[in-house]
Amino acid sequence: MTDKYLRDITLNFIIAGKDTTANSLTWFFYSLCKHPLIQEKVAQDVREATTANQKGVVTSAEEFVELLTQEALDKMHYLHAAGYFHSSIILLPCGLLIFFLVVFVLRYALFYIKESVVTNHQRPPIVGPILMHLVHFDSLFDYQTSLARKYPTYRLLTPSHSEIYTVDPVNVEYILKTNFPNYGKGDYNLGIMNDLFGDGIFATDGDKWRHQRKLASHEFSTKVLRDFSTNVFRVNAVKLVSKITVATAAMETIDMQDMLMKSTLDSMFKVGFGMELNALSGSYDLGQQFARAFDDANSITFRRFVDMTWNLKRIFNIGWEANLKQNMKVIDAFIYKLIERKREQMSNGETLLGKEDILSRFLLESEKDPENMTDKYLRDITLNFIIAGKDTTANSLTWFFYSLCKHPLVQEKVAQEVREAATANQNGEVTSAEEFVELLTQEALDKMHYLHAALTETLRLYPAVPLDGKSAAEDDVLPDGFRVRKGDGVTYMAYQMGRMTSIWGEDAEEFRPERWLDEDGLFRPESPFKFTAFQAGPRICLGKEFAYRQMKIFAANLLYFFKFKLVDESKEATYRLMFTLHMDGGLHLLALPRLHS
Repeated sequence: MTDKYLRDITLNFIIAGKDTTANSLTWFFYSLCKHPLIQEKVAQDVREATTANQKGVVTSAEEFVELLTQEALDKMHYLHAAGYFHSSIILLPCGLLIFFLVVFVLRYALFYIKESVVTNHQRPPIVGPILMHLVHFDSLFDYQTSLARKYPTYRLLTPSHSEIYTVDPVNVEYILKTNFPNYGKGDYNLGIMNDLFGDGIFATDGDKWRHQRKLASHEFSTKVLRDFSTNVFRVNAVKLVSKITVATAAMETIDMQDMLMKSTLDSMFKVGFGMELNALSGSYDLGQQFARAFDDANSITFRRFVDMTWNLKRIFNIGWEANLKQNMKVIDAFIYKLIERKREQMSNGETLLGKEDILSRFLLESEKDPENMTDKYLRDITLNFIIAGKDTTANSLTWFFYSLCKHPLVQEKVAQEVREAATANQNGEVTSAEEFVELLTQEALDKMHYLHAALTETLRLYPAVPLDGKSAAEDDVLPDGFRVRKGDGVTYMAYQMGRMTSIWGEDAEEFRPERWLDEDGLFRPESPFKFTAFQAGPRICLGKEFAYRQMKIFAANLLYFFKFKLVDESKEATYRLMFTLHMDGGLHLLALPRLHS
């Protein structure tokens, strides 16, 4: 505990004890001035509680303050109620901040007392309390990158446990594969994620995870689903081209992220649930409401990882947690209605999609085991598929087009490859999106090595899931020699790994698709424990090939017909903190018709 460290603790105590109380009282008196009747009631409450047993009038502050015993303060119920709004929004978290700072100091000392008797293995360096994540929340991933450059494996402390973060590929392989049984999601992560994810595949361990993994693995391996999804991707890619064509003719800028989010959501609902959501066309209001609620719930749930008071806010239904509750009502109502509608269609024989869309297949499974596969369980499965199929692909394509706009030569090389691979055997010029999309056969897509490399390079720098947290079931030692205690959080950092010169060389932060190609220009994959965008080991992403296929179909269609430029070339894109790497503020582009000679 150096002087620098004691300085940090002291300063945090000053912040907690000075600004918070003064600010809260300032807003309290402002509110009383805006509501004079309440001010009078509070004054009366104070007077009665303190001077009820006094015979004379109290005229001095020195005399009055002596009457403010704990017993008198406890009687001031109206004063307490008047300050409830402020205490719930401001004072409660800040009071807890003081508590957690005290706990942190005690835990820090306790760690070193315990570590002093441990000589076999070292512990990862402590870089501060988890509160540091809250301080740097808006640029969290870049803050973590700066820490990881100094300490490839490090710790943050919470009042309840230690959080270990690593960018070491050897550690990642150990966590995701070698000792996979010891690193599940764990109660801590599951408790945070449960309201949104439920018992879905991304937020569960044990038998439920194995059950969903087995069912999903079978579905993703079927030719029926592969062919059905490819057709859906083509149809929605054509719709997207048409939408952008209209904007181009009107000389309008486009928000590419918004369009991609809506288009991939349409694809996900068709493939997953056999439903035409029509998010891109904007003709289905409930779908728009669901999408907004879903994105907000995603962001708020992620915030829980750095907000130590989230559970209390949830209990009192205040702040972000009140917003989350409202969003979950919208989400659940939409999903349960979707399940009910699909069940009715299947029972009435109105649809033949029982052999194609994923929800129909899970509903057929639920008939075999209705006791375990309840509507709640189906809701959880459904929502997790939406997360997997919507946000990840749309976010990846958003960062892909951003990167191409930042590197116009790469954009031209991709466009040229697409044109050559798709139209090599065509006599005339292909002018319609409907005609072009039919040329995007699997054989044609497989020839697009540079496109595949550019997409993969995007995922290296902008992974769809930037962080993935686990929890240690038992004490352990990582390959780098650092000790892990039972209950410790263990997170590997995909976003930060993509920026490590120790992994990717001195040009780690440079967007360079060529790093993925061999001397013959053919795509050359890297270890999944080095390039972790799709996880690895038993939890490796089942939809990896589906994701690449959809991204290639969308990217090829758009780059064949348009050349894209940033509206503001000087602006650097930033991210919104969510479970997926969402670009903050959208991606505003100019789309120019691409001329083919």
